[in-house]
Amino acid sequence: MGGAADNASSGSSFLSDKSAKIFIAGHRGLVGSAIVRKLQQLGFTNLLLRSHSELDLTRQSDVESFFANEKPRFAILAAAKVGGIHANNTYPADFIAINLQIQTNVIDSAYRHGVQKLLFLGSSCIYPKFAPQPIPEDALLTGPLEPTNEWYAVAKIAGIKMCQAYRIQHNWNAISGMPTNLYGPNDNFHPENSHVLPALMRRFHEAKVNGAKEVVVWGSGSPLREFLHVDDLADAVAFLMEEYSDLGHVNVGSGKEVSIKELAELVKEVVGFEGDLVWDKSKPDGTPRKLMDSSKLAELGWNPRISLRDGLVDTYKWYVQNVQQ
Repeated sequence: MGGAADNASSGSSFLSDKSAKIFIAGHRGLVGSAIVRKLQQLGFTNLLLRSHSELDLTRQSDVESFFANEKPRFAILAAAKVGGIHANNTYPADFIAINLQIQTNVIDSAYRHGVQKLLFLGSSCIYPKFAPQPIPEDALLTGPLEPTNEWYAVAKIAGIKMCQAYRIQHNWNAISGMPTNLYGPNDNFHPENSHVLPALMRRFHEAKVNGAKEVVVWGSGSPLREFLHVDDLADAVAFLMEEYSDLGHVNVGSGKEVSIKELAELVKEVVGFEGDLVWDKSKPDGTPRKLMDSSKLAELGWNPRISLRDGLVDTYKWYVQNVQQ
């Protein structure tokens, strides 16, 4: 066979032409903004960026027109409707429909209008609820999903499969990367709809500012989680665009686990909250462990660089300058 490899090697490499047009879908989000920073650091000068008001990715005709007019050489799909458990439970139709629309429109239009290579970004929630730990790529579709985010997960799995289908049928260079839990500048610090790390940071900061004596955190603190700074993900994106062209999706993680208790203590310390940390053990813990197996990416030659402590310091600095009221 080898067709996909031929297609992949036919064009110039990703890093060789700094004037190549690159469309970054979702450039204002946590992931997209980090990718923009990384590509600018690398010297790319022709990034195509469109806000939601300038280009609604759920509208097929608008996306078609954009690709027909702009003809980017590369596309990185970091646009998605995302949220925590509460949001997923409340808006399941939005999470499946909007994500399917965005990725179908972008992937198909990119192919039709001559994009040389596309990278689709998903999430670790694509894997079965009871996947082996650490989770290898081949655990995909081997069991039932976590019910609280299956609508989002099904959309992301469809995106992986769509990239694979276009590679098989059209010999087109579409690849997929699946990041673990991400954090960093431009994260969502919303009181209800944010993930565990930004939520903790906000709560400790507000407690510090208000002179509170304690912060109550849900659960026992025993679950283990993996976190990757979004600038490390952006570095991995550039690496995959340059080095990887194959059918299978690639896990992108830090390979390091931290308990929620350790995480909370670390955030408390970085924020400088002097009060007590109280665990409400009547509240649910969630999945006991969720670690991705990122050995495939490590074998390709990429490893993360930013430690959790350094990443938290960086994120808190951004939070104080940009979010806190």
